[in-house]
Amino acid sequence: MDDRFDRRELLLHVGDVLEALSRVAGTGRPDASVAQLFKDEKSLHGFAFLRGLAPTINAAEFGKRAASAYSRWPKELLEEELNRDALASSVQHDLFGGNPEGWKVYVAHIRQNVKWFASGLPEMQSQEVTQKTLHDTPESVDSAEKSTDAAATSEWGASDEKRGWPWPQPGSTS
Repeated sequence: MDDRFDRRELLLHVGDVLEALSRVAGTGRPDASVAQLFKDEKSLHGFAFLRGLAPTINAAEFGKRAASAYSRWPKELLEEELNRDALASSVQHDLFGGNPEGWKVYVAHIRQNVKWFASGLPEMQSQEVTQKTLHDTPESVDSAEKSTDAAATSEWGASDEKRGWPWPQPGSTS
């Protein structure tokens, strides 16, 4: 599958997120909600994805949550096989957790350029349901942490050899 244009669009989106983070931080108002900053600052109006954020997220929290949500995107976008679900789920969980309506707005925005974005993810639940489920089943949290630790350990020993996109195959002229 030739998904280089989708990868490019997602990489450009990461750039937009970084620029939005910089502008939000540049307001010098870490306790102000991003929704209020969006209204007050014309420089933020070009970042339509900010409209999907929960109205209670302040500038400082946005910085933390966005950094967590997009931290793996550059590496994922350079992998030979694109893990579409991982890209979407990190943003869904870290930036839009408990905000299903905002997530829908965000997905609609991204799908203008990347039609498949978040198509493999289940419906997002509201914060109340998520908190109740986690409280009732603590073993699910433990197993998720263990699987994350195992994945990190197996990745640590992985080869650094680069194969496939965006690195040409040995002997190719491209």
